[in-house]
Amino acid sequence: MTSSRHTLSLAATALTGVLALYIALVAFGNITDFGTNQQFVRHVLAMDTTFKDDDVMWRAITDKTVQDAAYVLIIVWETVAALVLLHATWLWIRRDHTAARRMTTYGTLMLMLLFGAGFIAIGGEWFSMWQSADWNGLEAATRVFLLSAVVLIVAHLPSGQVEDTRPR
Repeated sequence: MTSSRHTLSLAATALTGVLALYIALVAFGNITDFGTNQQFVRHVLAMDTTFKDDDVMWRAITDKTVQDAAYVLIIVWETVAALVLLHATWLWIRRDHTAARRMTTYGTLMLMLLFGAGFIAIGGEWFSMWQSADWNGLEAATRVFLLSAVVLIVAHLPSGQVEDTRPR
């Protein structure tokens, strides 16, 4: 294995592992301290700390059962993403780069969908989370989205090995 390929593999392993650890701790925290982020999801969906503009308040979801179901789905998604990324980390350690790259892609895309589409687009824009001084998770969501993107990019960087395609 060339030095640049080994270094890139090491970087992909470390970054995938860090992201796996992070999202595993997020999921664990949401499971063991269910009520804290449950309140966050409830307030964002209810839009009760926004500017309360009549033109958008029809979007609010105030049914606590629906709010809690959304929160449970978020936790399940986070848990599955953590497991996928933990598996990807194991594959990087085993130097199964093709499978590791694939699993890293699945895990990072899961997080980019959750934090990009779920929190930034739907929470931030549809439910106007950006208007809330108390329940605004856009900065944290952006941080996870960008970290996931960096991991995805590093996992797909060329290894530095050039395949010889000349006829023999």
